[in-house]
Amino acid sequence: MSVLILAVFLGAAVAAVPIAHALLMAAMAAAATTDRVPLDLLVQQMVAQVQSFPLIAIPFFMLTGALMMGGRLGEAIVGTLSTLVGRFHGGPAQVSVLSSTLFGGVSGSAVADASAIGALLMPWHRRLGYPMAFSAAALASAATIDIIIPPSIPMILFALTANESIAALFYAGILPGLMLCGGFMFACWWVGKRRNLPRETGAVDWKAFRRNMVFSIPAVIMPVLIVIFLRFGIATPTEVAVLSTLYACLISLVIYRDLTIRRIHAAVIEAGLATGVVLLVIMASAAIGWLLTFDQMPQGIANWVQSNVHIKWVVILLMNLMMLFIGMFIDLPAAVLLLTPVFLPLAHAIGMDTVQLGLMMVVNLAIGLYTPPVGTTLFITSALAKVKVGQTVRAMVPFYLVAFTVLALISYVPAFTLK
Repeated sequence: MSVLILAVFLGAAVAAVPIAHALLMAAMAAAATTDRVPLDLLVQQMVAQVQSFPLIAIPFFMLTGALMMGGRLGEAIVGTLSTLVGRFHGGPAQVSVLSSTLFGGVSGSAVADASAIGALLMPWHRRLGYPMAFSAAALASAATIDIIIPPSIPMILFALTANESIAALFYAGILPGLMLCGGFMFACWWVGKRRNLPRETGAVDWKAFRRNMVFSIPAVIMPVLIVIFLRFGIATPTEVAVLSTLYACLISLVIYRDLTIRRIHAAVIEAGLATGVVLLVIMASAAIGWLLTFDQMPQGIANWVQSNVHIKWVVILLMNLMMLFIGMFIDLPAAVLLLTPVFLPLAHAIGMDTVQLGLMMVVNLAIGLYTPPVGTTLFITSALAKVKVGQTVRAMVPFYLVAFTVLALISYVPAFTLK
């Protein structure tokens, strides 16, 4: 049955069928060809997967990001960072990295990050005469920091699938996210210095800088408030998501003064559509996951690896290679939901902590977002920069080196992910 599921899913994916529909087709094909799985039980498993209170956090975090990133906040953050680092070697690209890191505490979506920040930064880079392929590469890779530091939608999905604490995963994502930020900034500086790339040289408008700094403070402190609320048990992750939406509405109304009925309407529709897509993927992945577990595929893989591979670091390397490969072809939410049941028994067998596995998986799949052939942020930033994807990939080399270095540290040094 597992072979049939994989064959139907891969065939549908190659035929450009949307991932959620491809998963449903594979599940229905498996159920139709065996009498061991009652169809009504399969449907119950799909529905039960989305009847979860913590899942409410997903639409509220998405709504928070839509409210805050669609107003004056983005311009304020970019204006502040441009003044602070735009004059250094590689400074314009470093602004992309820092903006993504700050927006990471707001939206939890790499795609939203790449789209919003790219729309703000690309015209500025073009005016400076900056190489647009490098600009696209910096933003495509930096946008994935958004799904590593809290709040993170993929970490919520992993926590629900692995029965792990959302708060623990959020804490664990802070240091790797900051490591990626620092590494990407160094890569921007190194390339900027070596190639003597253009940078900001005009006079500083200190009045505008102070205004932008004040406008940016509420966004900067929001991820800090999220961590404090979770760390000291003030609120659950779901309650924090609701509070973050109220916080976004309040500062948009009082500080930015750009909250209108039209913006609320657009933000609700955007968050609703995104949530609907995620929930459909969750339901379809639940069906596949249950069928594979019923067929004992995850345990079979774990037993095979234990019998044939006896060195822990080799097992971790194989897990990373498989995650990287799958992340190049499958959307991140679906990949998290499909891979977690497969790798969880294997991680337990080699004594790996579940939180470490979660961070390792998210970082692997994040790299897939800017890796061909289906790199989402890669295509978005290349389109915004108006350059060919191949040009962006060639400019991505230093960012790949940073990402793989951080991935290795996360995979083999538990101290980087465990509190």
